[in-house]
Amino acid sequence: MHRVVVIGAGKIGSSITRLLAGCGDYEVTVVDKNQAFLAALGGLDHVVTVEADIHHQPELDRLLRQQSAMVSACAYHENVKLAEAALRAGISYFDLTEDVATADAIAVLSTEAVNQQVFVPQCGLAPGFISILANSLVEQFDYSEQSSGRVQSRLIDSLTLRVGALPEFPTNQMMYNLTWSTEGLINEYCNPCIAIKQGQKVQLQPLEGLETFSLDGVEYEAFNTSGGLGSLCDSLSGQLDSLSYKTIRYKGHRYLMSFLINDLKLGERRQLLKKIFENAVAVTKQDVVLIMVSATGQIDGQFSQLTDSRKVYHQELDGQHWGAIQITTAASLCAVLDLYYQRQIPQQGLVLQEQIELQTFLNNRFGRYYCNLAETVSDRSAAVVASDSALS
Repeated sequence: MHRVVVIGAGKIGSSITRLLAGCGDYEVTVVDKNQAFLAALGGLDHVVTVEADIHHQPELDRLLRQQSAMVSACAYHENVKLAEAALRAGISYFDLTEDVATADAIAVLSTEAVNQQVFVPQCGLAPGFISILANSLVEQFDYSEQSSGRVQSRLIDSLTLRVGALPEFPTNQMMYNLTWSTEGLINEYCNPCIAIKQGQKVQLQPLEGLETFSLDGVEYEAFNTSGGLGSLCDSLSGQLDSLSYKTIRYKGHRYLMSFLINDLKLGERRQLLKKIFENAVAVTKQDVVLIMVSATGQIDGQFSQLTDSRKVYHQELDGQHWGAIQITTAASLCAVLDLYYQRQIPQQGLVLQEQIELQTFLNNRFGRYYCNLAETVSDRSAAVVASDSALS
């Protein structure tokens, strides 16, 4: 049994705990200061709940004794401190952060890793799985000319990543419901965005770069948001002309967000914006995650395009209703953690998402939730039945 501590028992932390404990190979200690969150997990096999304050360093260090890995399901601003605690304890570290500065700080800490200790930030959907998927497309393109027997780069023109977690049944004027962290959502909409244009790494403004498209008869829009590329800009530097990441929403959403964040300047008052969202925008677990990656370049000497498009819907798992963003985020982290213990990813130092092979990820008992699901109601029901077996 692998001994893992999960810090944070909220929506995603509890989902990670249930997936890991349900497979029978993990002993999970879940830590939070919220008694109600912990009580919901208290009766599970292979789960120990601990009410504690992670800001008290001696207590945190004590909790990490006898563990082999830490999973942070906390807000991004807690992660550097937690990664430092993992480093002190000599255990591996995994998180879901979308914050660029936080991921950069953890990369620096990873240089001190010892004895099969890994630091794996950004293990969610985007950043996370989207980088694994994007790199799998990149690897299918031709190499440029070789010099002295060494491969220089791939012959890629463009790589576009588009991801959205959307309500399946939108009803309000925003055409949106809260499906995950409000704080993370606001960061995506307000923080600078990185991209590659004409071969150079650039910084773009969030909510700009609006584009529209149709999929299965539904009209969507996509626009710049922060954090989704993870480390891809650096990993693919010099290999392509353009690289971009945009968030997918129903048409009209971006206009209202720009009005709130830019025109009313609520982007400068993020706590107030968070309060407005959480008081006025309903939460839903009836959501759908859209994932689209497209690449153009040379394949067998011909200018070609490859596209991978996926949809993941909300499902019934282990007797509970799980939202699509809940499934994709928790399953991605659990898959990467599982692959670490199976020695199918690097075993020391910083591990980037794009270092993980797509088929290895999808073959994993948790990664298989990302396999394409048919979109009819009957097929979705069959997929739910099949998915439940992962928790038994």
